[in-house]
Amino acid sequence: MTNRTHKFLTWGVFACVIAIPVVAAAMSPQLAWRRPAYILAGFAGILSMVFLLVQPMLAGGYLPGMSGYRRRQIHRIVGSVLLVAVVVHVVGLWFTSPPDVIDTLLFRSPTAFSAWGVVAMWAVFAAALIAFSRRKLRLRLRSWRLIHMTFAVVTVVGSVVHALLIEGTMETVTKVLLCVLVVLITAKLASDLRLWVIKGPQ
Repeated sequence: MTNRTHKFLTWGVFACVIAIPVVAAAMSPQLAWRRPAYILAGFAGILSMVFLLVQPMLAGGYLPGMSGYRRRQIHRIVGSVLLVAVVVHVVGLWFTSPPDVIDTLLFRSPTAFSAWGVVAMWAVFAAALIAFSRRKLRLRLRSWRLIHMTFAVVTVVGSVVHALLIEGTMETVTKVLLCVLVVLITAKLASDLRLWVIKGPQ
């Protein structure tokens, strides 16, 4: 297989993986009786899961044909869009049912998926804060990566459990496959970075 063919196939499969869950959700019969705010919140959540797959793919250099600088640049942009998607998800649900959102944020909701969602939300905020504050904190690169990656892992775990426990707009099979891929790629990135190995100053 030539490099060009490998690049084409990798990008093709990647595009299908991130597009199919969104398309399947858009065809869900449950959308027929949902309010616009709920639909917007739901798709913001779905896109957030997609972004959680894109981020480790960029950080690990698993998408061929991109320079390190370009990958880091897009990684920052996607991270910012992910933050916006999470906020839209929460705000959309707020317009749908403010009391439920308040109970969820205060960990008073009787539904298990709510708590996992809140944990993931705060973890993604923390990961973004660490990313934006890297220079001010004056952390060594390895220390910064370890902290950022830790929050990213918490985000992934919380988001995946949150998504799997919800029976909503997302089609079941594509949702499970997307969640599995998010976990596997994140685990591969953590393994490749080997941040737990003690090394000298960088």
